Amino acid sequence: MSLLEVRNLRTSFFTDAGEVKAVNGISFNLERGKVLGIVGESGSGKSVTAYSIMQILAPTAKILPGSSIKLDGQELIGAGEKVMRKVRGNKISIIFQDPMTSLNPTYTIGHQLMEAIRLHTNRNKKEAYDRAVEMLRLVNVNEPLKRMNQYPFELSGGMRQRVVIAMALACEPDILIADEPTTALDVTIQAQILELMNSLQKELGMAIIMITHDLGVVAQMCDEVIVMYAGSICEQGTADEIFYNSCHEYTKGLIRSIPTTTSFGQKLKPITGTPIDLLNMPAGCPFAPRCEAAMKICLRERAESEAINEEHRAACWMNIKKGIEDGTIQWKSSEDDQETVSDEEGGAENE
Repeated sequence: MSLLEVRNLRTSFFTDAGEVKAVNGISFNLERGKVLGIVGESGSGKSVTAYSIMQILAPTAKILPGSSIKLDGQELIGAGEKVMRKVRGNKISIIFQDPMTSLNPTYTIGHQLMEAIRLHTNRNKKEAYDRAVEMLRLVNVNEPLKRMNQYPFELSGGMRQRVVIAMALACEPDILIADEPTTALDVTIQAQILELMNSLQKELGMAIIMITHDLGVVAQMCDEVIVMYAGSICEQGTADEIFYNSCHEYTKGLIRSIPTTTSFGQKLKPITGTPIDLLNMPAGCPFAPRCEAAMKICLRERAESEAINEEHRAACWMNIKKGIEDGTIQWKSSEDDQETVSDEEGGAENE
C-alpha cells in the first residue's frame, strides 16, 4: 500500500466570475521514503494540490465530490477538522515559499518552535525547548541557543528557511511537502537548503513532495515526477523517463527552455503563448493553443493518459500517433484528425 494515494482530485475556486478549475481530476501515489516532484508553470495547480492534501484551502475553494486522498489507507476528505489537526504536523508537514509568511514577526524563534512541538506532542515546556534546540542543530543553524531568543527579522533568508524546515520536521512527519522552498533564496543558499533536505530525507526516511518550477531542482532531488498544466497531469514517471524520454509536448518545451553547457551564447527557446484561462477551459487539450505540433483532434478532444511503459504515462495525442506508427495503438478517429494545425495553416498560405 502506498503511503499517500490521491485519486481524481478536483479542487475549484468559486468566484464572482465563475468556477476556476484549479485542480482538475489528478491521480498519483507517493511511496514511503520517495521524493515526488510536481512541476509546471505558475498557475498550473501545483500549490493548490498541496493545500488540498493538507486541507488548508481558501474559503472560496472547495474539493469536489468524487475526490479521494488516502493517507495510510485512511480517507482524509470528509474526515473532519479534528482528524486533520492530528494529521497536520504529525503525519504531513509543509514548507511554504516565503519563510517570513510562515513565521510570526512578533514572537521569538524559540517560542514558535516550542509552540509547534507542544501542539502536536505530549512534551512539556522543558522537553519542547530541548527538542527545538535539537532541531535547530539538525538543520545546521549556528548558535541555536542564541537563535531561540531572536526574532525572524534578525535572521537571514536562508536561516529563516532552515528554521521553517526545523519546525516542519520537529514532529517527525511521514510526508514533507516543500512548496518551492528555495524560490526566495539566492543560488548559494538554494544549494545548501536542497542539500540539507536531501540529507534529512535519507536520515529520517520520510517521503517528500517537492513542488517547483525549477527542473534543475527536480533532477537533483526527485525519484518520480508529475508534470502539470492547467490543473491536469500531462505526464508522469520516473525522473529519468521524464528527462530522457519525455513524450508530452509541454514537457519537451520545458526541457528545451533549460540552459545547458552546450547552449552558452545561444538564445533559449521559450514556450510561446500564454497559459490558458481556467475560467474558460477548452474542450480539447489545454496546451494545444501553444503547441507547435498540435493536431486537429487536439483542439477538439483531450487525450487519455496512455502508458509508455511501466514507469511512464503521458496524455498527448502525439504520443498516441507515435504508437499508431509503431503499430502498438489503433487510431479510432478519422485520418484527417492526424493533420497538424500548423500544416493546415501552411497549406492555406500556399494556396
